[in-house]
Amino acid sequence: MKLLIDSFWRAAAYCLHPRVIALSLLPLVLMGVVALGLGYFFWAPVVSGVAAALESYAWVASLLSWLESAGLSGLRKFLAPLIVVFAVMPLIVVGSLLVVAALMTPAMVSLVAERRFQALDRRHGGSAAAGAFAALLATFAALVALVISIPLWFVPPLVLILPPLIWGWLTYKVMTYDVLAEHATKEERRELVKRHRSSLLGMGILTGYLGAAPSLLWASGVLFLALAPVLVPVAIWIYTLVFAFSALWFSHFALSALQALRRERDLAAVPPEPTTPSPVTEADVSPGLIPLPPA
Repeated sequence: MKLLIDSFWRAAAYCLHPRVIALSLLPLVLMGVVALGLGYFFWAPVVSGVAAALESYAWVASLLSWLESAGLSGLRKFLAPLIVVFAVMPLIVVGSLLVVAALMTPAMVSLVAERRFQALDRRHGGSAAAGAFAALLATFAALVALVISIPLWFVPPLVLILPPLIWGWLTYKVMTYDVLAEHATKEERRELVKRHRSSLLGMGILTGYLGAAPSLLWASGVLFLALAPVLVPVAIWIYTLVFAFSALWFSHFALSALQALRRERDLAAVPPEPTTPSPVTEADVSPGLIPLPPA
């Protein structure tokens, strides 16, 4: 717990470092350009298609008519855009995580290593290609779990529990590999995950809940969908900062744990010093007896 708390406040302090702030703008620009470009070309036709699909279902049309008669006259206009927004947000989350993992995590690890762990050997137990493959595999598993869990979102408490848990597991899988790839061997990484699995998973889940903060922006987007061009970049920047914080948190925690593991093994590898027998003095020898040689 001490290591968990120490690495947490160090990561929070590092978020104010000028290099971290500057690096957080790169994924923002990249993801913002992609999101706004896709929105410019596909927003209107996708919203129209979703609205037409909703109207094709008789029960949806009946429900909307009943809600409009109850005073919610603008719901029909906002329902299709909201569905599109909430369908796209998981893709933005995953994209932000992968961009941060590819562009920011190596820089975050280098920053932490330069300032705190200069004497820690880099044993290169992982590679960028293996990390990218593992991240894509974990992302696919997370998206499948997300799609499967969608029916459970209609149970009020679960919609606030399941998505952050899934994002947290994904963050744990991606960050654990990336922050240890350069410094730890494959065996050391497995040993650290075995020892600290619950802490690492808890860190991922907490950052998953922090990543749910942009949902507050979309709550305001219910009434202000016209601000989507502004809300999307802000949400992406929040996601970027959250994942940058998680990269720093995992870096401080994992490198500290790696340093402790190596110290523990170095101490265990040192052979004990041989005990030298004390010399026999004349006072130790009784008169008339021949002293025995030390054993």
